[in-house]
Amino acid sequence: MSAEELAARGWDAVDVVLVTGDAYVDHPSFAMALIGRVLEAEGLRVAVLAQPRWEDCSGFRQFGRPRLFFGVSAGNMDSMLNKYTHNRRIRSTDDFSPGARPGLRPDRATMIYAQRAREAYPGVPVVLGGIEASMRRFAHYDYWSDKVRKSVLLDSKADLLVYGMGERPVREIAARLKAGEKIESLQGIRGTCFPLGASRTALLDLPGALELPSAGEVAGDRVKFSAATRLIYEESNPYNARPLVQKSEGRAVAQNPPAAPLSTEEMDFIYGLPFTKRAHPSYKEPVPALEMIKNSIVLHRGCFGGCAFCSLALHQGRFIQSRSPASVEAEAARLLATPRHPGNISDLGAPSANMYAMGGRDLDVCRACRKSSCLYPAVCPNLDTDHGPLLRLMRRIRALKGLKRAFVASGIRMDLALECGEYISEIARFHTGGQLKVAPEHISPAVLSVMRKPPAGVYEKFSRAFLDGSRKAGKEQYLVPYFISAHPGSTLTAMAELAVFLKERGIRPQQVNDFLPAPMELATSIYFTGLDPFTLEPVYVPKKETERRMQRALLQYYKPENRPLLVKALKEIRRPDLLKKLLSR
Repeated sequence: MSAEELAARGWDAVDVVLVTGDAYVDHPSFAMALIGRVLEAEGLRVAVLAQPRWEDCSGFRQFGRPRLFFGVSAGNMDSMLNKYTHNRRIRSTDDFSPGARPGLRPDRATMIYAQRAREAYPGVPVVLGGIEASMRRFAHYDYWSDKVRKSVLLDSKADLLVYGMGERPVREIAARLKAGEKIESLQGIRGTCFPLGASRTALLDLPGALELPSAGEVAGDRVKFSAATRLIYEESNPYNARPLVQKSEGRAVAQNPPAAPLSTEEMDFIYGLPFTKRAHPSYKEPVPALEMIKNSIVLHRGCFGGCAFCSLALHQGRFIQSRSPASVEAEAARLLATPRHPGNISDLGAPSANMYAMGGRDLDVCRACRKSSCLYPAVCPNLDTDHGPLLRLMRRIRALKGLKRAFVASGIRMDLALECGEYISEIARFHTGGQLKVAPEHISPAVLSVMRKPPAGVYEKFSRAFLDGSRKAGKEQYLVPYFISAHPGSTLTAMAELAVFLKERGIRPQQVNDFLPAPMELATSIYFTGLDPFTLEPVYVPKKETERRMQRALLQYYKPENRPLLVKALKEIRRPDLLKKLLSR
């Protein structure tokens, strides 16, 4: 992380400089640490430039000229999402910085870091990666500027962009550059996008490629923006995806098909690398994001839920990639053997806690499928929802010497859990610390349809099963449900219905997720266009700040300070009769 550490290792130069907007934490949940360890395992010398000053390029020169490339990422979150709230105000903290200090990364960090890297050493290849680059790889709606921006690859003038989970692409990039190939020749690597100049924008350059509506077209035509969104999602299955090309002001972005899912052996290798699971010792203050996950263990990757407000389908993919039980057990044993470890594992989880080892019964059907969800509008009949492998893994972890409790803090997919009563019982008995977080998000059928979430009855059924399992275990435990306000499709009437639903059940949400349109998500496309990208049917979108505040107030109906907004909202939908119901003891 410094020139002094470089000298201490006796290195005269490094092969790769990884630039990140996060503090450097050597934990596999931090993407730059993961990529760094993978490249180190290939025999490369890797330096990490964490949260550099960006006013000039001097900090980008501290390791000397990298032999192979700069790898640039905004960090574990989109830099705009990290820095700004839904009402475009600057957040007071940054959990990925030491001491949660804000202001240690620039707006649109990927673009700024790439520019500084090019200034520091002209001619050194610049490769983009991470969630910000991944979800801004094509022309996209940017909520913070309220306009369509072109691909970050073109904006940053970088040479290559890795999208999705990057271990396979980045290894191939490094190997081929090390073998003497030029960055311009690396145009066939799966899981990457590359720029095409004005003379090479023809589809002939990519046989079988589909052309998306251009950046100019999607900026000015909501139907074409929706069509581009639909194509991007339909071409996200690595087994049948075709290359995509999008023209932009005389240039173009070309996307190769996604990288293939990792095998169990590859997952075991990656998560078995020698992570210290600590922040770099140069930091004098803790990094909050590490404190939250330092005692957690990742079981698998990917999510086949396909929720409209989630980026997982386009980033991690919908094919589940699971570690072996032996790999998970070995990591748990190492964790428990850490000096002064409290004996608790904070989370046995993943994007969705209960998708471990699940997949299609007939993989040929999955490989031909172009749907973005295996659970909406109903559970796919080809999906094997057997919780047996996960139950056996959890029991194996519970048997470890020195373990007090192993919690499940990741979100449980309730419609899947209802397929296995035994799983719900064991979660209630062994893996809940008094409260279990779940995410029904809403109760209105119309809103849930836009969200691509299961009907409200699923939450009710799961709630009964979990509370029954808690009683049988002799425990008093509760569900903590999460809901979203102002999501596309959500009207004031729908939110009033949700408020009554919560009131009748004595639920008082302490935290409310205000919908924030993140780049390239399905819900963001609907927010911008007012259209469902698959049907082109119109969808109501609450955009005015006054309505967004009223929707939030309805969710937190019990707060005295929200009463004026409650009165205003219920008067607007001509339901003043609900006021007494919501405010009664």
